[in-house]
Amino acid sequence: MALPKVLSFILAGGKGERLFPLTVFRSKPSVPFGGRYRIVDFALSNFVNSHLYSIYLLVQYKSQSLIEHVRQHWSFSSIVKNHFVAVVPPQMRMGQEWFQGTSDAVFQNINLIKDHNPDLVIIFGADHIYRMDVRQMIDFHMKNDAYVTVAARPVALRQASAFGVILADDEKRITGFQEKPKNPAAMPGDPSRAYVSMGNYIFKTDVLIDALVKAQKKKEHDFGAHIIPSLVGSGKVFAYDFATNIIPGIKPYEEKGYWRDVGTISAYFDAHMDLLSNEPPFDAYNSQWPIHPSGYEGPSTKILNGDIRNSLIAEGSIIKKAKIRNSIIQSGVTIEDGVTIEDCIIMDRVTISKGCKLRRTIVDKFNVISDREQIGIDPDKDRFRCHIDQDSGICIIPRGGRMGAVKR
Repeated sequence: MALPKVLSFILAGGKGERLFPLTVFRSKPSVPFGGRYRIVDFALSNFVNSHLYSIYLLVQYKSQSLIEHVRQHWSFSSIVKNHFVAVVPPQMRMGQEWFQGTSDAVFQNINLIKDHNPDLVIIFGADHIYRMDVRQMIDFHMKNDAYVTVAARPVALRQASAFGVILADDEKRITGFQEKPKNPAAMPGDPSRAYVSMGNYIFKTDVLIDALVKAQKKKEHDFGAHIIPSLVGSGKVFAYDFATNIIPGIKPYEEKGYWRDVGTISAYFDAHMDLLSNEPPFDAYNSQWPIHPSGYEGPSTKILNGDIRNSLIAEGSIIKKAKIRNSIIQSGVTIEDGVTIEDCIIMDRVTISKGCKLRRTIVDKFNVISDREQIGIDPDKDRFRCHIDQDSGICIIPRGGRMGAVKR
């Protein structure tokens, strides 16, 4: 079977309001993750590892951080013209409005589809932590001669009420949808689980263009709510079972079909903890399917003294004498004498001064925590000087500040 010509769109415009205050200065896809990545790097890596190189990244809210990240770390050679990651802000071709929804974002850039004239258009989100070989989904799409294929993730039936549930027959042809139903329908052949949409789609190009034009006339702007349901009656809309996706290099102990929506502070924190331990459910150490990271230009990490267990430490940090447990330390962090860090995420260029104690705390970039400060120890004290997530109790120190008086 001849390989189709493919054009990819990654929707990276999310506000990420539930990740406040990490999204005060950046969009959700631009939030750092895992020591040396951004959330968007997982979607981009999946495309590049799948040998899909024509990628438009549609951005919107607080996009400068993401634009700079892509410019610095995702530049392909200009010699091959169809190899690119191009950032596309709202062009406002249809008026003075920003993107009104997921399908409107693509409709406002329909000229890019017509210019490239691909056989297939792939539309994925940028907000999730997972590995996926997109080529396997393309093969499924081509085999079924589908108009559109929706990536579907099997979840336990008792959990499915929190998602958009897909109704499908034995051939995985989609017959309907249930939006956060009280009594979700089970997937074919497995009464204990249901299919839920991952928000990732493959379209035949002519079908997509026609559907976008019709939806725009009706002032409908969303793939999941409008475009996909409008095509179900054709009998050509299929669900691709994400659990069947095979990734090389996956370890036996990893969670099969690992996928996390890191849209809340607690989910973001828990996904970080999933990277730790000797046998983590998501192992970042996979040379056959790497997550392509931000490049760091600087020295190696220096550990002068310390007791460090079950933690990830990125490049360029200096650890003088500290106790670190179950934590992720990003690049360029300085941790001074007598510091204790437990169950924390410390982002780039943070200084944690002598005698500090941090527990279940996220410290955003460019912060200085002064001598002997204690964070995550006394909630009554913390609520007056940092943000506390109501659901998890995790403390968050927003980007670029100084906590406490410097005592030197």
